[in-house]
Amino acid sequence: MNLVQHIVGLLMGACLAAQAGGSWPMFRGGPALTGVADSPLPDGLKLMWNFKTAGPVKSSAAIVSNQVVIGSGDGNIYALDLPHGQKSWSYKTGGAVDSSPLILAGAVIAGSADGSLYALNAATGALLWKYETGDKILGAPNWVKSGETNCVLVGSYDFKLHCVNLATGKAVWTYESGNYINGSPAVADGSTAFGGCDATLHVISLADGTQIKQVEAGAYVAGSIALAGGRAYFGHFENEFQCIDLAEGKKIWAFHDLDFPYFSSPAVTKDRVIFGGRDKALHCVKREDGSKVWSFGTRGKVDSSPVVCGGKVVVGSDDGRVYVVSLDQGKELWSYEIGQPVESSPAVADGWLVIGCDDGGVYAFAAPAAK
Repeated sequence: MNLVQHIVGLLMGACLAAQAGGSWPMFRGGPALTGVADSPLPDGLKLMWNFKTAGPVKSSAAIVSNQVVIGSGDGNIYALDLPHGQKSWSYKTGGAVDSSPLILAGAVIAGSADGSLYALNAATGALLWKYETGDKILGAPNWVKSGETNCVLVGSYDFKLHCVNLATGKAVWTYESGNYINGSPAVADGSTAFGGCDATLHVISLADGTQIKQVEAGAYVAGSIALAGGRAYFGHFENEFQCIDLAEGKKIWAFHDLDFPYFSSPAVTKDRVIFGGRDKALHCVKREDGSKVWSFGTRGKVDSSPVVCGGKVVVGSDDGRVYVVSLDQGKELWSYEIGQPVESSPAVADGWLVIGCDDGGVYAFAAPAAK
C-alpha cells in the first residue's frame, strides 16, 4: 500500500503541469492545448522501442513518471513502461479508443467509441468509474480544478460537453451544442472553448456550464482549439485557419493557402502558430497577424498535431513518417519512416518522443544515452 501511495503521490505532483519537463500528462501537454513542451528534444533520435497493439493507434500518449498511457483502435487503454515499452497493464473498453488519455490525481481518464468515459487507477489499471454519454467519444478529456474538486471535461457525439467530478464520476453539468463534438475542449481564464460540427466556436463558463459566447466559425471544426492571450486558434473544413478574439467575439485574422481542410490542432508559441493541413504541409504563421513564415511539405496529409520543443517542431504525416523541423525556418532536421499513416500527435517528455501509428504500433524515440 505504501508503494501505491508513493506512486499516486508522484503522479499527482507531476500531472499538474507539463512544464516540469518530465511529464506530458494530456493531449497537447496542458489545459490550454497549446502544444508546447518545455522539455527539449535532443539531436540524434533513435527508435528505442515499438509496442504493437491490435488496432490503429490514433490516440496520443500521456507521459507521467516514466509511464506512457495511450489508446488503441483495438479497444484497449495501455500503460507502458517508458524506458523499455513493456506493458504494465491494459483495460478493455467496448469500442475503439481514439481519445487521448489524461493522467490526473492518480487516475487515467479516456473516452471510448462505446460512448463512455473511463477513469482507471493509474498504477494498476483497475476501473474507478465509468460515465456514459449518448454517443461515441473521440476527443481527449481536459480538466479544471474547482475549489478542492478536480473536474473532467469531455465532448461527445451526443452533441454535449460533459463536466464530470473526478472523485465520483458524476455529472457536474452538461452543455448542449448543435452537432458532434470531435475535439478536446480547451481551458483558460475560467472558461472552456471548443468547436464542433455545428460550425460554431462555443465559449462556456467553467463554473456552471452556461454559455458566455458563440462565434460563427464558418465550417465544421473537427480538431481542437488552442487558447492563448485571450484568443482562440483553430482550423476548419472550409480550408481556413482562424484567430478569434474571445472578448470581442470576432475574427482577428484568417490564413488560407490551398483548398484543403485543417484537422490538425495548432501549437502556439509567443509569436508563432504552427499547424498541419490536408494540403500535405505543416504551416507556420505569425501569431500577431497570421502572415506566412514558412511551410514544410510532406507526401501525405498532416492531421497529426505538431508539438514545439525549444527550437524544433515534431509532427506525423499520412506519408508514414515522423518529422522534426526547425522552428525558425521549417527545415527538416530528422525523420523516421514507419510506413503507415501517422495520425497520432506527438507526446514529448524528458527528451523522449512517443507517437502512435495506424499500423498499430506505439513508437518511442530518444537519444541513445536516454536508455
